[in-house]
Amino acid sequence: MTPFVLGIQSTTLADSERALFSRLQPFGYILFSRNIESAAQTRALTDELRSLHVDAPLIAIDQEGGRVTRTAAIAPAAPSAVELAAHAVPHLIAEAGALNADLLRLLGINHNFAPVLDLDHHPELANSLRTRCWGRDSQRVIDHAGMWNRWHRKRGMTTCGKHFPACGRATSDPHFDLPVSTATYQDLLAEDILPYTALMPELDAVMLAHVLFPEIDPDLPASLSPRMIGGFLRNQLGFDDHVVLTDDLDMGAIADRFPDNTDVTAALAAGNDLALICHRTDRAADAAARIDSAHAYSRKDSMKRLLRLRKKLSAPLTWKDSAWEKTCEGLHKLREQVPTLAGPAANSPVVNY
Repeated sequence: MTPFVLGIQSTTLADSERALFSRLQPFGYILFSRNIESAAQTRALTDELRSLHVDAPLIAIDQEGGRVTRTAAIAPAAPSAVELAAHAVPHLIAEAGALNADLLRLLGINHNFAPVLDLDHHPELANSLRTRCWGRDSQRVIDHAGMWNRWHRKRGMTTCGKHFPACGRATSDPHFDLPVSTATYQDLLAEDILPYTALMPELDAVMLAHVLFPEIDPDLPASLSPRMIGGFLRNQLGFDDHVVLTDDLDMGAIADRFPDNTDVTAALAAGNDLALICHRTDRAADAAARIDSAHAYSRKDSMKRLLRLRKKLSAPLTWKDSAWEKTCEGLHKLREQVPTLAGPAANSPVVNY
């Protein structure tokens, strides 16, 4: 098993991808809008991905609601986090979580890279998080994101809190460059970390932010920082059992600074259990060779965490046209009950992936 989550280029697998995935046996995959053309096609794709593995792979997606809805071409989008939080009706937040999970499991997806737990420090800035946060107040984020997350897990969907420790403090978009925050440990502990610690028992994984916190580590972004991962997240906060993974290593914040796959070895050496390679998957074979030869990280504890997560992954729901139609109708009715909030465009690649 290779500790990667890999992207897929199109709506069907190329022969080269089948050969690569069969050989590398990556821990999992991530789907984007480019992979989703119809419900039947998406389910066939996820079924084929599972057929390439001896053990069930993680098949993940970013499905937050609102603008970050990868299934928008084939199903109604749930309201965004900011819309659900503004309306603040608990049973509708729960319904959004449950319907989202049901939709994904019908498509053969077993993990959602959500909820976003970032506090919305800069709602007016184009830092990639516009409309994606549950609020600025940590207790409101705990209440609302916690409810949404809880109903995901009740419906058999594993989840991932993101983007640790505080991508909401970024003033630029990590898809383009590396944001810098002057926040200290004390700043983070006072506000940004509270949703993670409060929801610790209800999260399966934590995704690290591509943000530099020079007061904590002046050299490396959080996603590649042993101080942030081993020192802070695991040793100080106690996230010993959670799978920890990078955000997409193909983002400009990382790709422009770490050529030749050194980002992958750095990520695993820093304490991440998984490295996300979402777009330039042609480099996966070379990256795998580098980590095998370099022994860049300790596999024992990481393997335990990955196997623990694998045991939690649910099988796909049995496909029924009636179940798909019922779920889509539920999402449509939910959308009608939650007011749409107008606002500036979310000018970030994350919306269009």
